[in-house]
Amino acid sequence: MPDSVDTTREFLNQLRQATDQELGERKRHITESLFNLRFRLASGQIDDPKRVRKYRKAIARIQTILRERELDINQRGQQQ
Repeated sequence: MPDSVDTTREFLNQLRQATDQELGERKRHITESLFNLRFRLASGQIDDPKRVRKYRKAIARIQTILRERELDINQRGQQQ
């Protein structure tokens, strides 16, 4: 969950160390949380509307890491 870490760097390190299956599960969980968060936002029950953006960015980061692995690109963006 993006809320459980203090920095983006820590979150990215956790994602890079996770397996593809763990990333898929994490993405599914964050997507479900985002869905529920949007309902709460629409009804005015949320204190921090910035969380929607954090969740969207977290999903994008997971998708990026999965795509890098699919293309076999290392962390510096160069092909091996």
